[in-house]
Amino acid sequence: SSRDWAAKGTALLGIKAVVVESFERIHRSNLVGMGVLPLTFKDGATRHSLGLDGTETIDILGLAELRAGMDLQMAIHRVGGRVDHVPLRCRVDTADEVEYYRNGGILHYVLREMARAA
Repeated sequence: SSRDWAAKGTALLGIKAVVVESFERIHRSNLVGMGVLPLTFKDGATRHSLGLDGTETIDILGLAELRAGMDLQMAIHRVGGRVDHVPLRCRVDTADEVEYYRNGGILHYVLREMARAA
């Protein structure tokens, strides 16, 4: 379906995380299923209020300790060398989704579980 391909296309482009103001429920779930990290801005921040224009490089900090619903930090590396840190909410909402994400998506998770059981 087009909903599936919205997440599949994102993953196939090599995108590892998506940061937005809000997610449609199914799209968020599909991103996790494809191994893409869904993140939302906190405290009313938006791409506009942060002055994001596409020239930045972004790092997501704190992924080694990933838990469902936790807060993370986004380091925004701007042209000229300035780095801003912005809080984000991780929208991987359940412990199962954390495992799907850590395995690169639900398909990789299921295949690893099948291989482990064999």
